[in-house]
Amino acid sequence: MERTVRVRFAPSPTGALHIGGVRTALYNYLFAKKYHGKFILRIEDTDQMRLVPGAEAYILHTLQWLGLEVDEGPIQGGTFGPYRQSERTKIYQEYAAQLIAKGKAYYAFDTPEELNAMRERLKAARVTAPQYNTVSREWMKNSLVLPKEEVIAMQQAGVPCVIRMKTPHQEDIRFHDLIRGWVKMNTTALDDKVLMKSDGTPTYHFANVVDDYLMQITHVIRGEEWIPSTPIHVLLYRYLGWETSMPQFAHLPLLLKPEGTGKLSKRDADERGFAIFPLTWKDPTSGVYTQGFREKGYLPEALLNFLALLGWSPSNQQDIFSKEDLIKAFTIERIGKSGIKFDIHKAEWFNQRYLRAKPDEVLVAYLLKALEENEITDTQGKALQVFRLMKERVTFPQDFWLQGKFFFTKPTVYDEHILKTKWTQQTRSVLQKFCNTLKTLVPFKDDVIKSTLERLIEAESIKINQVMPIVRVALTGLGAGPDLMQSMELIGQKECLSRIETFLEQYPSPC
Repeated sequence: MERTVRVRFAPSPTGALHIGGVRTALYNYLFAKKYHGKFILRIEDTDQMRLVPGAEAYILHTLQWLGLEVDEGPIQGGTFGPYRQSERTKIYQEYAAQLIAKGKAYYAFDTPEELNAMRERLKAARVTAPQYNTVSREWMKNSLVLPKEEVIAMQQAGVPCVIRMKTPHQEDIRFHDLIRGWVKMNTTALDDKVLMKSDGTPTYHFANVVDDYLMQITHVIRGEEWIPSTPIHVLLYRYLGWETSMPQFAHLPLLLKPEGTGKLSKRDADERGFAIFPLTWKDPTSGVYTQGFREKGYLPEALLNFLALLGWSPSNQQDIFSKEDLIKAFTIERIGKSGIKFDIHKAEWFNQRYLRAKPDEVLVAYLLKALEENEITDTQGKALQVFRLMKERVTFPQDFWLQGKFFFTKPTVYDEHILKTKWTQQTRSVLQKFCNTLKTLVPFKDDVIKSTLERLIEAESIKINQVMPIVRVALTGLGAGPDLMQSMELIGQKECLSRIETFLEQYPSPC
C-alpha cells in the first residue's frame, strides 16, 4: 500500500520570507495537491537567538494571501503536532539519548577558545576547511577520548557540553535526488555536526530529521543549498534505524540575479527597484520598510503563475495557469537542475495579463477607490470612460490612478525630459496656434481634434513627433499615456484650453 503524500514547508521565522522560499512553498503545495496529499507548515524556531518578532505571523499571512491552504500547522493543528520546533524539545532530547546509547553520537566539552585553537592549528597545517571531524575529534575534549569517569564527573559538575554526531571515517554516502539523480559525497568532506546545543535545544539538522520521520514526511522538496547537508541527514536516518522510512529528496534550482550570475539577494532587488518579499516588511530593529509584491500591486494568482515557471516547465507551450491548472500539470520530473534568472519584467507581464482578464466592474472599482481616497467625486461618471482608455496600458491596479489622475486633476509638474528635448520656439508657436484653434472647435471629438492638429502640423512644416509630446505634456504632465485625442475629448474642451494656457504661461520661452 502506497503512503499518503505528505510534504512540509519549514521556514525559520528569522525575518521576512524571501521570494525563493515562497517558490519552495508553492512547489510543495502543488505536489501535495497533485497527489491528494497533505501540505504541512512547520515552524523551525530552534535558534531562539535569531528569532524576529512578527516573522511567524508574516509567514502565515503570506500563505493566506497566496491561497496556499495549510492542512496541518501551528494554527490548524494536526495529529503529528506540535508544529513549532521550540515546543518539541523533549522529543529531540530523547532521540539524542538513543544515539549516545548506540555509540552514534558523543558528548563534546570543548570551549570556544579550544575550538578556535583547533581551527588555527589546522589552518597552520594548510587544511583548507578546518572542522571538527573524524580526525580532529581524536585530540579534542569529548567522550570518545576522555575516560568515562571524567565524562561523568564533568556532567555532574554541570560543565557545558554539546552532543555531536559521530561521522564514519572515509565512507561514501549516496542518496537519490528526484531532480538530480544520484548524489554521492564522502564523509571526509563532513564534520561531526552538533545535534544538541549546550542549552539542550537541537540544531536544524537533528530536529529536521526527527520531525520529518515523526510527521511521516514522504518527500522533502527544498532549495539546492541543502544538498551538502543531505548526507548528514541520510546518516541520521541510518543511525536511528529509519532508513526504510526516509523521504525522497528533491533539491530545487537557485533563483539567480537578473543577469544570471549568482544567487538572487535583497540587495539585488533594492538596487533594481523590485520586490523580493511577498508582503511589505518592517525591520523591527531598523524600522525600515521594504515594499512587498502585494503592495506593489501584484495579484496573488499572477505571482503564483510567475513563480511556478521559475524552474518548472510544462509539457506544452502554455504559460497562463490558474492554481487548479498548475496542480494538474505539475510534476517534479519537469523541474530543471540549472539556476533560473529572476526576470521581474516577466512578473510584470503576468500581472498585466491577469489584471486585464478581470471583470470590468472589478477594474473600475480600483479607480473609484482611488478617487474616494483622493476626495474626488466622479460627478460626470468619467471613471468608466477613463478605465476603458487605460485598461490595455496598466500593469498594476494603482496604475489606473497613477497614470490616469490627469483626467481628474490638472498637472502640477511636467516631464523634464520632454521639455529638454522637444520644447523649442517652433513647438511653442504651434502649441499656441493649436490652443487658439481649439477655442472654436466644434464638435470637440477625438477625430476632429486629430484632423485639426494634423492640418496645423502640415501647415507649419514640423514633424508630428516634435509636437505631440509637447501637447501631451501640456495637458497631462506626462511623456506617455493613452490615446491623446481620446484623452482630450474626455478631459473636455474648456479644461484642455485652461491647461494649455497655464502651461504656456508657466513656460513663456523654451528651456
